[in-house]
Amino acid sequence: MSKAGRGDKTRVVTAGRRDEWTGGIVNTPVWRASTILYDSVAEMRAAGANTHHRLFYGRRGTPTQWSLADALTELEPGAEGTFLYCSGVAAIAAALLSVLSPGDEVLIVDAAYDPTRSMATGLLKRLGISTRFYDPLIGAGIADLIGESTRAILLESPGSLTFEVMDLPAIVGVAKARGLVTLLDNSWATPLLFPAIEKGIDLSILACTKYVVGHSDVMLGSVTAGPGHFAKLRDTSFQLGQVASADDCWLGSRGLRTMAIRLAQHQASALKIAQWLSTRPEVAQVLHPALPSCPGHAHFVRDFKGASGLFGIVLNGGSDAARAAMLDGLELFGLGYSWGGFESLAIPVDPHRYRTATKPAFAGPLVRLSIGLEDPDDLIADLDAGLRRFAAG
Repeated sequence: MSKAGRGDKTRVVTAGRRDEWTGGIVNTPVWRASTILYDSVAEMRAAGANTHHRLFYGRRGTPTQWSLADALTELEPGAEGTFLYCSGVAAIAAALLSVLSPGDEVLIVDAAYDPTRSMATGLLKRLGISTRFYDPLIGAGIADLIGESTRAILLESPGSLTFEVMDLPAIVGVAKARGLVTLLDNSWATPLLFPAIEKGIDLSILACTKYVVGHSDVMLGSVTAGPGHFAKLRDTSFQLGQVASADDCWLGSRGLRTMAIRLAQHQASALKIAQWLSTRPEVAQVLHPALPSCPGHAHFVRDFKGASGLFGIVLNGGSDAARAAMLDGLELFGLGYSWGGFESLAIPVDPHRYRTATKPAFAGPLVRLSIGLEDPDDLIADLDAGLRRFAAG
């Protein structure tokens, strides 16, 4: 059977494992290195001319980093290569800087991750790169926003706070027709639920901190490039001095091996909890892409292979204080940023503070839930008590 025909569970177990890197050991060892020693000047010069899978200097990686990068590339059919970063935000920055220059414009979805927005209005602006934010549900209408200086479109689907599912094929079609580069923050779905490169995306970005690592103990990011985009991504990353540590990459590889079965459990538990929440009078709307109540649900059904464990709820009226009472008393949900780990998390969400192109109206305060690997009935009981506190507030 060819690698392309293998199932997801098989691919995450086998991808990126090479005999020359493992030496017969199941897991690629942790190769920590800064200086690499050579036997001759000729060997040193030859190593410098080869920038892929060849020991040269620690900043260019060792088999520990290459193993994880190759595994992530294998999970994206049609991809050319993957580069690793010290965080998801670093990955976003490198991806954008690899395709943008002073005087260019980038279109960024209005539902984007807040650090992405901060990068656009901060770093990119200082570099002379302008940003136009757009409605996540714009679809093919994005063609009307493209100007002479537009070079790229950054997408995030679903949005990590309000969970709109974008019409990705329509936007990719417009981008290809106009010669624009598409970048997708695919952290919510991972390549297992949405194979971005196969779907025509040029650069697929992951906050590997989330589902790839899966254990809330590593900061890590990646960008996987489609055909014709890896060399520029690699060169930009080298020039920025970007490198992910060997220890973090080893932990990322460890997490990757169980990602398929973890995602399946995250999906099952989250869907059960989301469906229960949809019956509660304290909840006005459930923002779960797999439910019809989520904007862009039809796009999710058409394009995605499944759902992960992150979704939101709109509370039915109530105040910020009542929402805080709900969250403060939770026992199994931690109050903390990030998601994708084995533990459940909850945070208050206030999208009106960030949105500029669109101003979605909600019936009450929002809460984002990351469903972990606990028993879903225990999580439901915790949320039940929380909603009662909210109603009493």
